[in-house]
Amino acid sequence: MLQGTIAIASGKGGTGKTTLAVNLAVACEEPVSLLDCDVEAPNAHLFLRPVWEKTVPATVPVPVFDPEKCTGCGKCRVHCRFNAVVLLNKRPEVYPELCHSCGACLQACPHAAIKEVPRETGVVAIGYSGKVRVVQGKLNVGEAQSPPVIEAVRQQAGKEKLTLIDAPPGTSCPVMAAVRGVDYLVLVTEPTPFGLNDLQLAVEMAAALQIPCGVLINRAGLGDSPVRQFCRAQGLPVLGEIKYDPRVAAIYSIGELPVRTLPEFRTQLAAFLTRLAKEVTLCSRLPSFPEKGEQARLRW
Repeated sequence: MLQGTIAIASGKGGTGKTTLAVNLAVACEEPVSLLDCDVEAPNAHLFLRPVWEKTVPATVPVPVFDPEKCTGCGKCRVHCRFNAVVLLNKRPEVYPELCHSCGACLQACPHAAIKEVPRETGVVAIGYSGKVRVVQGKLNVGEAQSPPVIEAVRQQAGKEKLTLIDAPPGTSCPVMAAVRGVDYLVLVTEPTPFGLNDLQLAVEMAAALQIPCGVLINRAGLGDSPVRQFCRAQGLPVLGEIKYDPRVAAIYSIGELPVRTLPEFRTQLAAFLTRLAKEVTLCSRLPSFPEKGEQARLRW
């Protein structure tokens, strides 16, 4: 039985990451928690159609200045690495969108003239679709920083034995916020030159974060890029393949799930699930962090 926290990611968008996440959540026999951490464009709900039970704001702390205590010394501005604080007529002003909530200005202020207040940057919704507990984050329009909302989504993980994380595409900061500290990382790729190039970047990210990972090849048979050769050279397990099938795209385009209607898809997904469970169990027996990450890299 598959247990733990499993993140599903890809080096680029459009490889089938969300398709795998939602179909896998439905295919699992036990209750599962699915965290949609693609907070700039969440879409798992389009296929699972959960009944939303509650929403909670995602907030970040930003500084507010007490004009009675502030002397305009400017130390807050000097210590702000992100240029979020400026002085206008010796009075500090904050650009909240630039603030990273690091707290440096609070520490630098010699007069205790700064306090932090929460500022909402997104919203987290929690609901159910059958046995699947769905948690979805959505970044507010105009906000530039998605990691705080992603972290708010992860904080809402339930008590289910299995948690699946649908990560944002790519290998930038939002992805790292979504996958950091998970038990295992599934990298979805496709047999194309672009797929191989971005898979290489994703593998580098996993190694840097010391997360054991394996590869699922989606749309297998569509191209001839040497993805399997790369995985063999790196010692990466290929957890399975999903054959290219236009019917999958047709079913997906109307918001339905191929795991419910295509026997061939169910067979391929079941084989992947079995292999994934074995890999996760194997990695769980490795020494704990940080040795676990070192062992995983050696195994690659």
